[in-house]
Amino acid sequence: MTDTSADTLDSKGFRPDYIVVGSGAGGGTVAARLAQSGMRVLVIEAGSDPVNSGTPGMPEDYQVPAFHAQSSENAAMAWNFGVDHHADAVEAARDPKRMADGHILYPRAAALGGCTAHNAMIFMAPNAQDWDAIAKVTGDASWSAAHMARYWQRVERCQHRNVWRWIYRRTGWNPTGHGFDGWLDTQVAMPTEALRDRAMLSAMLLSARAAFDELSRFRIKAIIAGLWRLLIGKGDPNDVRVNAREGIWYGPISAKSNSRRGTREHLLDIQRRFPDRLHIELDALVTRVLFDAEDRAIGVEYLKGQRLYAAHPAPHGEAAETRQAFAAREVILAGGAFNTPQLLMLSGIGPAGELAAHGIACRVDLPGVGRNLQDRYEVGVVNRMAKPWTALKGATFTRDDPLFAEWRRHGRGMYGSNGVSLAVTRRSHPDRPVPDIFMMGLLARFQGYFPGYSRLVATEHDCLTWAVLLAHTANRAGTVRLASSDPRATPQIQFNYFTETSDPGGRDLAAAVRGVELARQITAPMRKRGRIAEELVPGRDVRGAALADWVRDNAWGHHASCSAAIGPRDAGGVLGSDFRVHGVQGLRVVDASVFPRIPGYFIVSAIYMIGEKAADVLLESAGGQQ
Repeated sequence: MTDTSADTLDSKGFRPDYIVVGSGAGGGTVAARLAQSGMRVLVIEAGSDPVNSGTPGMPEDYQVPAFHAQSSENAAMAWNFGVDHHADAVEAARDPKRMADGHILYPRAAALGGCTAHNAMIFMAPNAQDWDAIAKVTGDASWSAAHMARYWQRVERCQHRNVWRWIYRRTGWNPTGHGFDGWLDTQVAMPTEALRDRAMLSAMLLSARAAFDELSRFRIKAIIAGLWRLLIGKGDPNDVRVNAREGIWYGPISAKSNSRRGTREHLLDIQRRFPDRLHIELDALVTRVLFDAEDRAIGVEYLKGQRLYAAHPAPHGEAAETRQAFAAREVILAGGAFNTPQLLMLSGIGPAGELAAHGIACRVDLPGVGRNLQDRYEVGVVNRMAKPWTALKGATFTRDDPLFAEWRRHGRGMYGSNGVSLAVTRRSHPDRPVPDIFMMGLLARFQGYFPGYSRLVATEHDCLTWAVLLAHTANRAGTVRLASSDPRATPQIQFNYFTETSDPGGRDLAAAVRGVELARQITAPMRKRGRIAEELVPGRDVRGAALADWVRDNAWGHHASCSAAIGPRDAGGVLGSDFRVHGVQGLRVVDASVFPRIPGYFIVSAIYMIGEKAADVLLESAGGQQ
């Protein structure tokens, strides 16, 4: 039963085996699998169900893939964190996205489904090297890429490799590595309706050819390899035979019939099937973990009510009812890279000195809590086209335009897309073991996050943005620190961009600059043919040292990770390879904060996978399925 009061759980004969704090990619996945496997699970979520919230813009801001920018600013689920990119105030002041309080907007979601309720739904497999690195650090072979592949297949229900799905159904042979029987539907981002726009089709073809020419310039072997990848993988970045290669790709997204899919749908499906096993408590802000005298986590304390956290656009400042919930087995934290370390520290687990400064008794001195925070570096090269996109004619990104009517009636049209037309992966330098530059063409103006950024998407229909994402970065210097002992206050978040410590030798900065240069090369044929009127951002005259300065001042990220990392305690680790928090019993973490290094290009798929892995670990620890 959704939103069951914890006060009445015992009276109904329900005491959970597990309490899961957070319903996003990690928490929602592990909770659903545990319940499906026979365990009783209580999910506690700070937000509401966005679809049934009655908030203006809902449910379409949630459901329609093209509305993902609007969803991140919809008050039904928005949590707006203010973060710092630079410790130096003068340097920080040069970022044009800076808000009035001096911080940079970092959108997160408090909702049933967590950030799967507002993300761009891009579903790309992590690189094998990412998993093998964790296996090496921990000495735990269950983290190897060969073993983790089963969790990818357990999650994915691929709807875009029809021939291989047909072969798999009849023979069991599956060289693609795709999952065809999982719970998360995936499809292609750009619908066939886009091909009706001649200018858009021409732009995609010209971009693809320019990217291919750049990838294979003067290299016969590269030309042959590129053609082989295209023949085998069909442009699918998640085909294991071409994964982690340089190339040109389409963009898979987590959607079914052109409608968003995430952990919200998965949890509600499991709850419908097993109502006696899964309870979901919404509008409940967890404030601390409860322990017994032997330092075993036995439950959580939380505040009941809507809009309690300061990150909400209009936080509720009044007192809220305090409640407690207890678990027969374990407590699982899945609040994400900002809230999980905050909750650990509020519960007395973290750097002893920092806890003492806020009057919090230290239960376990774990200096790694809130350290090692990582993210991508991203920038957007924005071009003004000579003519608006025909496919977006009449688009207002609301329920009141003809494109929404087409989506609602037939599940078709441009609103079934997240706006990604084409993607390219490239090494910034030949010595990189896997491509570290990911670029995607967006049929919108996107240059980072700031209040009201989604209005640019809704109003400017003549832009093409090449979003440049830099993966596998050197930066490990980010931090999440308590601002106060008040659980309703947001923490202090500092990413420490491009310092000598976080980017020794300036390699990350040089790689990001290289990404901008590649984006310009891809758009060069359109510029020569007069399809592009001007480069709006950063501007064609911004080159050389000025371009490096522009990247330093304008870069952003939205894949925060690694702030409660797996690793040895004496090396700054917070968790064992079994997700268990060092120094206590019955407490685990299953979200983006667990990774020692941020995996892949888009982190959500890796979080889904660790949710499935954690369920296996917990079930094994509990002695198998009930």
